[in-house]
Amino acid sequence: MRIHHLDCGPMRPPGGALMDGVSPGLIGRLTCHCLAIETDRDGVVLVDTGLGLRDMARPWPRLPALNAGVLRFRFDPDRTALRHLKRLGISPSDVRHIVMTHLDFDHAGGLIDFPHARVHLMEAEAKAARQRRTVLDRLRYRPAQWGDTSRWHTYPDRAGGRWFGFDAVVQLDNLPPEILLVPLPGHTPGHAGVAIEGPRGWVLHAADTYFNRAEVHDAAPHGAKKAPPVGALAYERMMAWNPALARANQARVRELVASREAPMAVFCTHDPVEYVAMTIWSARGAGQVGTERAA
Repeated sequence: MRIHHLDCGPMRPPGGALMDGVSPGLIGRLTCHCLAIETDRDGVVLVDTGLGLRDMARPWPRLPALNAGVLRFRFDPDRTALRHLKRLGISPSDVRHIVMTHLDFDHAGGLIDFPHARVHLMEAEAKAARQRRTVLDRLRYRPAQWGDTSRWHTYPDRAGGRWFGFDAVVQLDNLPPEILLVPLPGHTPGHAGVAIEGPRGWVLHAADTYFNRAEVHDAAPHGAKKAPPVGALAYERMMAWNPALARANQARVRELVASREAPMAVFCTHDPVEYVAMTIWSARGAGQVGTERAA
């Protein structure tokens, strides 16, 4: 198994470090961190898809104008998952499965680019996306991005096992046991993380459980914890379906990161520093075996 890290919807929001915690100027940098997993028997598995080719070519009205205006995507077709895979020498037809952390517009835009792939997601997420009951739901869920929804394969909220203290963790049908769906609702009703046991041990793609590393990682020297950037926090809270539940699951991920009994690399979707770190870490560890905590 080999894991590729892809940025499938880079954003340049105003605010600089207020959005990403590091940019020195007035413009911040956020990522849409997706994964392409090459398996031995099940083809290529994508984790999220970012923006798709049609989103890049004609973003309106496929994307919500309010959110896209705040985030300021780089509408570059070469940044789509499909084009990333072609540069890696992977045919789009090799993508047999897509595992969705959730169906927000910035995660699900490329679904339509892989029409023959089976889509795995939580049942609660599929229900919320189809119903689109609230104003927030109508902003975040964009049916034009999905293609044929009959290929959606959903999983109930409470049917699963335990994984490093997390309950109801889902073993995905027709996929290797090294790929798990970890329910982390709050950001959306069926939001989930994806855990993968790769060549260097377990990694957890925590999706939008948090938006910036300072919310869960304490990597500062002498125990001094850096405050998360206020712009990212504001957008995170604006998009939370259930803020209290989102905070509770973020706390659980924070405990996992701090646990010595569960050494693994944990990262989210939108943090550019984590994206670069994971890209380098995975590339250096290609073909190696062993568990190591990412910097």
